[in-house]
Amino acid sequence: MTQLTQELELPAHWRDFWALTKPRVMSLVVFTSLCGLLAAPGAIHPVIGFTAILCIAMAAGAAGALNQWYEADLDAKMKRTSARPLPAGRMDREAALQFGIGLSAFSVLIMGVAVNWLAAGLLVFSIFFYAVVYTMWLKPNTPQNIVIGGAAGAFPPVIGWAAVTGDVTLVPLLLFAIIFLWTPPHFWSLALFMKSDYGAAGVPMLPNVAGRRATRRQIVFYTLPMAGAAIAPFVLGETSAIYGGAAILLSGIFFLLAIDVWRNEATQASGMKAEKRLFSFSILYLFLLFAVFAADRMLIA
Repeated sequence: MTQLTQELELPAHWRDFWALTKPRVMSLVVFTSLCGLLAAPGAIHPVIGFTAILCIAMAAGAAGALNQWYEADLDAKMKRTSARPLPAGRMDREAALQFGIGLSAFSVLIMGVAVNWLAAGLLVFSIFFYAVVYTMWLKPNTPQNIVIGGAAGAFPPVIGWAAVTGDVTLVPLLLFAIIFLWTPPHFWSLALFMKSDYGAAGVPMLPNVAGRRATRRQIVFYTLPMAGAAIAPFVLGETSAIYGGAAILLSGIFFLLAIDVWRNEATQASGMKAEKRLFSFSILYLFLLFAVFAADRMLIA
C-alpha cells in the first residue's frame, strides 16, 4: 500500500480529525454547558436546545484543533501527547488549521442564527480565549497560565444559560467561578506527576518554575475559594438544601484530598498517589456538582 493510499484511508482520516477535537475535554464542556442550559429559568425548544449544545461541542472541538495545530512541535516533546495526529505525522498542519477555523466559524454562525447572538458572541470569545490568549500567549510564557487560562473552560455553562435566557445573571457567573477556581488545583495536581514531561517541552508550569512544595500550597489555597463558590448558590437561595449538602460534602472531600497533596513530599511520579487521587476526584467532583445543581434547579423551578 502506497503512502498516498494510506493517507486517504477513511478510518484513519476520521479518527485523526476526531482526535483533534480532544473528545475527553469536549465531554466535560458538553456536560457543563448542558447543566447550565437545564438550570436556566424559562423554556427552550428541544431542537433549539440540542442545536445550542451541538454548537458548543463543535466550538470546543475547534478550539482543541487550533490548540493542537499551534502546539504540534511542543506535543512531540511530551510522552502524553506525542501520539496525537500532528506530532505523530498522520496529518498535515494546514489541514488541522483549516479544520479548526472552519469548525469555529460554522459553530458560531449556527449558534447566532438558530439560538441567539449573545450565546454566539460568548462562544466566539471562548474559542479566541482558549486558542489565542491561553495557547499562544499564556501557556508558553507564564506559570499562571492555568490560573488565567481557566476562564476558557469556564464559559460553557454561561453559554448554555444564555442560550435559554438571552442574558447572563448571577447564577451562571457563579458556575463560571466554580470552574475557574477548580481549574488550578485540577491541572496542578496533574502537572506535579507530569513535571518531567512539561519540563522537556519547556512549558513553564508552576511545579517547574516554583517547585513542588509551592505548587502543593497553591492547590490548597485555590481549593478554599473554589469550595466557597460551589456552596454560594445555596447560601444565596438559588438552590435547595439538597444541592447545598452535596456541595459541602463534595468540597469537603476535595479539600481533604488537597491536604493530602500538601503533606506529600514525594518527588517522583511513582510516589504521587495523593496527587493522582486528587486529579481523578477533581473530574468526578465537577461532574457530580453540576449534575446535582442542574437537577436541583429543575426540581425547584
